[in-house]
Amino acid sequence: MQLKDQFRFVRQNMKKNKTRVFMTILATAMGCAFLIVLASVGFGLQKSVVKEMTERRVITQIDVHGKEGDDGGSFRPINKKDIQIFEEVKDVKAVTRRKMLQQEGNFSIGNYQEPAQTFVANFPSEVKAGLELSEGRLPKGQDEVVVGYNFPLNLASKDAPDDRYDNKSQLKTEYRYSGKLIGEKLELTVRQLKDGKQEEKTIPLTVVGISKKPTKEWAEDRSVFISDTILTEIENFTGTPKGYLLDANSEVPTDQDIHENSFDEVKIYAKNMEAVQGISDQLKDLKYATYSVVNELKEVNMIFMIAKAGLIFIGTIAILIASIGIYNTMTMAVTERAPDIGIMKAIGANPKTIKRIFLLESSYIGLIGALIGTLVSYGISYAVNFAIPLIIKQAFGKETELNIIFSDIPLILPVICILICYGVTIISGYRPAQRATRVDVLKAMRREV
Repeated sequence: MQLKDQFRFVRQNMKKNKTRVFMTILATAMGCAFLIVLASVGFGLQKSVVKEMTERRVITQIDVHGKEGDDGGSFRPINKKDIQIFEEVKDVKAVTRRKMLQQEGNFSIGNYQEPAQTFVANFPSEVKAGLELSEGRLPKGQDEVVVGYNFPLNLASKDAPDDRYDNKSQLKTEYRYSGKLIGEKLELTVRQLKDGKQEEKTIPLTVVGISKKPTKEWAEDRSVFISDTILTEIENFTGTPKGYLLDANSEVPTDQDIHENSFDEVKIYAKNMEAVQGISDQLKDLKYATYSVVNELKEVNMIFMIAKAGLIFIGTIAILIASIGIYNTMTMAVTERAPDIGIMKAIGANPKTIKRIFLLESSYIGLIGALIGTLVSYGISYAVNFAIPLIIKQAFGKETELNIIFSDIPLILPVICILICYGVTIISGYRPAQRATRVDVLKAMRREV
């Protein structure tokens, strides 16, 4: 008997018991749909977490926090020699380094003011790392500055009341500076404490550029970038490194953490994501303390891998329960088709052929159930992703702040489900198929098994 004849024989026999076969396929489809939908929750949450992590941080970025000292217990800040080492590492695209003014600078223009973090940056490296301007140009003179995109949006009138912000925590339009900023004079006020009294110094600056709008809606860039010369002028006024503001009981700090030759914020940018791990490993060998989102992703992916394996295992139990139905269906099929089996054996059919026919039938039932279950699971996944945010909104009166994917079905998940289902159906049909090969011809002809 050829393979196509075996398939035809299987289909004909399945049509004779449509109800029983249908119920068996339905049970298998439900088991597969349960497995896929259950595991899709793990895949969906992993995708949401990874997406959130990679959106909040540049995937090729490596933060360098310091270098381990010779005593092995303390870390020193990064200096210029370290920067040279970083720039010579293979696959490094850029190394940004910033010094931070160690007091909050107060910036004003006319009757408008805003406190903001103030940095000294190396603009060539910042541009390599991806810094772009929405208006203006990069600084050329010592008194020229670049401000963050959100800086002009938060320049508030000095007379603005306490309720100056709207329900989205944004400065109301009527209190916001509305004039042009490029080319305008901006005054930086810094402070120092001398003989128990606070003194102030005002430094005139010129705004020449505004950075590009952050790609993420939640991100805000209100920084101001001044020159090294301006920072030196502030240091001369305060008498402290990086303008550290003393209080009445403080002494001039000598700790290296705020030393004028060190950097407060150092970031390395790799040429591509694949190079991040290699660069991190090299820096670790050189005893630098680093952090990159890739390191965190490895841990997150490991946790979710264990969770997904557990969910798939639980889902497999549903398919195992469905396999009981397949075993019952195939056992009944062997009993009912005993005369047909007897005739096939009488005309010389090979026992292997008889076994293959029944294994084909059980596989047929399992695969059809798996395919139907897969299609149903995609529909359920879509409905879950659509309905749950609406339910949360109705229940709590607001939308979720995070863009959570509750269910995600990658191609590998249906493939795993179909393979599991196929394996289970083969096992379920194997014993009845073996029984079919042992049917006695004479008894079968008398319809006795």
